[in-house]
Amino acid sequence: MGRDELTDAVADAHRRGWARVLATVVRVTRDLDAAEDAVQEAFAAAVELWPRQGVPADTTAWLTTVARNRALDALRRERTLARKLPLLIVPGDDAPAEADPIEDERLRLVFTCCHPALSLPARVALTLRMVCGLPTPDVARLFLVSQPTMAARLTRAKKKIQAAGIPYRVPAAHELPDRLPAALAVVSLLLTEGHTASRGESLGRPELVRTATELAEVLAELMPDEAEVLGLLATVRLAAARSTARLAGDGLVVLSAQDRSRWDRALIEDGCALAARAMRRSAPGRAGPYALHAAIAAVHSEAPTYEETDWAQIVALYDLLLAAAPSPVTELARAAARSHVTGPAAALEEVTALAADPRLAGYHGVPAVRADLLRRLGRNAEAAASYEEAAASTANEVERSFLLAQAAELSGGGCPQG
Repeated sequence: MGRDELTDAVADAHRRGWARVLATVVRVTRDLDAAEDAVQEAFAAAVELWPRQGVPADTTAWLTTVARNRALDALRRERTLARKLPLLIVPGDDAPAEADPIEDERLRLVFTCCHPALSLPARVALTLRMVCGLPTPDVARLFLVSQPTMAARLTRAKKKIQAAGIPYRVPAAHELPDRLPAALAVVSLLLTEGHTASRGESLGRPELVRTATELAEVLAELMPDEAEVLGLLATVRLAAARSTARLAGDGLVVLSAQDRSRWDRALIEDGCALAARAMRRSAPGRAGPYALHAAIAAVHSEAPTYEETDWAQIVALYDLLLAAAPSPVTELARAAARSHVTGPAAALEEVTALAADPRLAGYHGVPAVRADLLRRLGRNAEAAASYEEAAASTANEVERSFLLAQAAELSGGGCPQG
């Protein structure tokens, strides 16, 4: 086996199996750090053994066996389990098993890690890093913070778990609602990273989209009447419905230029129905962020053309979303939508003001939106400069190529499509 083949095989095994292997091993260790160490050792063993033994037919099963054995060996080396994990409450082996409300092991681990003793951002970031296997730089980009800042947050979260004596324990059914917001955020951010990767040669990461889709579906089975769960699943469906039109060859196609005949109408119908159910099940005037995100996606998906989009309704939904979950990224999206109602000049003032928000420092979406507004105002030289600024701020090569192409067209005196 060549080095490139081995690298591809291990990377594919990581994408497919990290969460499942960790979920199994953590039941042995009852400690996330110890489980992560064992899983990493299993992947190291794969790098050493697979070139000689060949890649196993079921890489996840192989890694699980090796990681579990490594974890058991580590536990045996300790004099007692209590000394190894002094903060843990672990039932004896003969203790009757409690009914487990969550059958999917990945979702079970997500809920377990989303402990309410941590702040919502901390538990979401920790779960993305430890459970979903996202590297710290990718988690940092999702939270719009620097890598050192995110690394420090993750370290503090782990220390708080230890200092507070928080046990590893699958939550009971009555505890799930308190942990649901964090679990929803984890799945949503997985979808975000899968839809448009923070970095790399590809536009998205299909394996993360698959994981987010599966988790959203299991959540909907677990909580079929929960408005926010329905909203998240609707968003997943609608994103999948439009995904095939986002690329032409290797190039990005923005929403305004997409061929809507390539959209999956069956998925759109399903997603819009779920979005409508989510809004109906929300308390009057108090829809949550996932129901509102789904409603916005539904309006986009139902429009026959980009020009016929009900932009006024989208702006109104963004207003509700800002009231429910304030966010500078949402403010930016609202400004972009509002430009189709009040014109690009007024929206440009909003975006210029948002550019001063330190939370958006280095976020490529700000100069990208500004570039589009400047282009529509005929200020091509300024638009080209903003496209170049946006390109310099993204680590996604497909996005960067698109933004540089827009800048080149404007610099050459032409008008970019879409």
